Amino acid sequence: MGFVFSPQSEAKHGSARSLSPPAMDQETGVYQNHIKKQSWKTILTLAYQSLGVVYGDLSTSPLYVYKSTFAEDIDHSETNEEIFGVLSFVFWTLTLIPLLKYVFIVLKADDNGEGGTFALYSLLCRHARVSSLPNSQSADEELSDYNKARAGTALQSSIGSRLKSTLERHKVLQRFLLVLALIGTCMVIGDGVLTPALSVFSAVSGLELSMSEKHHKYVEVPIACIILIGLFALQHYGTHRVGFLFAPIVLIWLLCISAIGVYNILHFNPSVYKALSPYYMYKFLRKTQKGGWMSLGGIMLCITGSEAMFADLGHFTQLSIQIAFTSLVYPALVLAYMGQAAYISSHHNVGKNSQIGFYPSVPGRHLHFKPRHSSENLRWPVLVIAVLAAVVGSQAIITGTFSIIKQCSALDCFPRVKIVHTSSKIHGQVYIPEINWILMVLCLAVTIGFRDTKRMGNASVISVMLVTTCLMSLVIVLCWQQSVFVAIGFVVFFGTIEALYFSASLVKFPEGAWVPVALALCFFFVMYVWHYGTIKKYEFEVQNKVSINWLLSLGPSLGIVRVRGIGLIHTDLVSGIPAIFSHFVTNLPAFHQVLVFLCIKSVPVPHVRPEERFLVGQIGPKEYRLYRCIVRYGYRDVHKDDMEFENDLMCSIAEFIRSGSTEFSVAVEDAGKEDDKMTVVGTRSTHADGIQMSEDINVEMSPSGQIEIRSPPVAQRRKKVRFIVPESPKINTGTREELQELMEAREAGIVYIVGNTYTNAKKGSSFMRRFAINYGYEFLRRNSRTSSYALSVPHASALEVGMIYHV
Repeated sequence: MGFVFSPQSEAKHGSARSLSPPAMDQETGVYQNHIKKQSWKTILTLAYQSLGVVYGDLSTSPLYVYKSTFAEDIDHSETNEEIFGVLSFVFWTLTLIPLLKYVFIVLKADDNGEGGTFALYSLLCRHARVSSLPNSQSADEELSDYNKARAGTALQSSIGSRLKSTLERHKVLQRFLLVLALIGTCMVIGDGVLTPALSVFSAVSGLELSMSEKHHKYVEVPIACIILIGLFALQHYGTHRVGFLFAPIVLIWLLCISAIGVYNILHFNPSVYKALSPYYMYKFLRKTQKGGWMSLGGIMLCITGSEAMFADLGHFTQLSIQIAFTSLVYPALVLAYMGQAAYISSHHNVGKNSQIGFYPSVPGRHLHFKPRHSSENLRWPVLVIAVLAAVVGSQAIITGTFSIIKQCSALDCFPRVKIVHTSSKIHGQVYIPEINWILMVLCLAVTIGFRDTKRMGNASVISVMLVTTCLMSLVIVLCWQQSVFVAIGFVVFFGTIEALYFSASLVKFPEGAWVPVALALCFFFVMYVWHYGTIKKYEFEVQNKVSINWLLSLGPSLGIVRVRGIGLIHTDLVSGIPAIFSHFVTNLPAFHQVLVFLCIKSVPVPHVRPEERFLVGQIGPKEYRLYRCIVRYGYRDVHKDDMEFENDLMCSIAEFIRSGSTEFSVAVEDAGKEDDKMTVVGTRSTHADGIQMSEDINVEMSPSGQIEIRSPPVAQRRKKVRFIVPESPKINTGTREELQELMEAREAGIVYIVGNTYTNAKKGSSFMRRFAINYGYEFLRRNSRTSSYALSVPHASALEVGMIYHV
């Protein structure tokens, strides 16, 4: 044990780390977008890769759109007005929503390269100083990504300034904004149940053309269920294991449906292009009236999966997604829908609506389901490609659901769950076992319960797009600083289109639209109750925290025996002493020689740079050996494992001791009543010229010259910890002693002290509050992961103490 003053050693550290640029840091993906924009080759590669991740769901919609639209409400007549009207609706819906709204407008509202509902909410929280996180600090606004978002806010219009101040003053509006974001998030999670069921079942339904109606009903459901079970069972391997197959499958599928579409257009009805005129939408509604309006729920399915372009933005770039959609996905889908319309327009006399759908339009078939040999050779490959494309689309929405729940959990809007990072190279690829099996059970229930693509189609609603439209209108005013009339025009134009489809879906509420609504309500209840309970618990801790004066009155020994080792007292407080510590001091005879009040919190940015990860401060005089460390993560950051985290934490405290807050380039003071000065300290990889840590184990040389690692006796077994300190600047005696004691404590070991709280509503609380706290929040707390598990605390190093909070 000891200090090593070694400039040469430090130089080795620096040179070794220079081989690993920040862009390759597994801890954060904040630099990835910069790397992605280096060349056109990189952009085109990302555009190709996005096919398998972003467009799997959207590209499989031709399997079921026409079949769902003509299932019940309208029939195809000899005039072809119905099919031409539906084609016109499909074309303009694809053009206005995915192409115009998402590709050219919404994609620009990224949060430092990240997309999705929470990205919009995060942008609004920062620009309007509105945050759902209770332990936010003014120091968080000094983060690099936070500052980028706030650039130019002084140039806002007078209306924008009034809107911003109104949001900041009224808690009700802030709560409504959170509820809106949660609703959009819950609808995406509900889509994670419906999309796999609808896509896989629609793809498997091609089997009905090769067997009688009596038999295929008993074959489709079991096969679809087997595929779904296999899909969810493979999730723990991670997307990256089979990701290289996804893009080729979707590419082949898009080329396949576009080629079939071109053939059908030329062979059956070359004049089908006339239906692209919006006049046919008017003719369609005038003729079909209520039936046509109700059929819009089926037409709406052509844009399912459009939200994925924005939600998965963090894995790609804006330009790569725009190139992939405009150059390949959009033309292929338009040709596929035109081809199906051309085929249907020349088969209106056969068995009412029996010829409507994707598989009947596959070339080379007779009209009465008597396949020729050539059609058999073509139909089976198309069926296989369709099933694979449906699996890819389902995989994308399942992975997206995992990512969304991770973000919600990071922002205290979802109970603690086990989050497994399936890729060490690609941030954001996660697997959540509990959610995976819940989704599988719900997905199988939907498949078995509906057994019909038409009824499954009725179960899809467009509410998440409405939420995005509402949040985007606020982004236009508050973040982009555009005129309020531009925001109103955006809401009126796109909101009217989406509300029309939304109303058509809700009319069929009893037939299946209740499923996503019910799922969204269940997830919304879980999220809001958890967030509400977390806020109330934090407010209780703030009200009952211990004053610094009480702590200082105990003296350097705190009135108890100080034993060797480090005690990490986990707390959500960013200032003051948690009440649980006074409980420890009054009931335990001894405590560790070094105490660290550790707060691990999320901030409303997607990524926190490693050099801004830690805020370190000292509580009381140096001889108390009390420190506060706040560890900040973005909602898309990967948390390091316990050993790496411990080493980074110790080095950050040691660097704080060595340099002192006055010598740091950035120093902030908490705005609370306590005089806690916090200093920004980076991870070990960001200060190569600072303190590094080395851990040695006992080794001996064998007679043959080889190194043998021998376990010493139990009484002597311990790690040798050394701080590698740069030779300059010189450190004084007091600092040397403080570093020496920190090093001795690290050798003795670290204990994580976590409070396991039981929360009850106060007497006299309202019924809703008692129900939410005593039953809802407590049920979720008991059935979720513990705090020590969420922090990746080794079981042998955890000390949990229970306390009852009356909030």
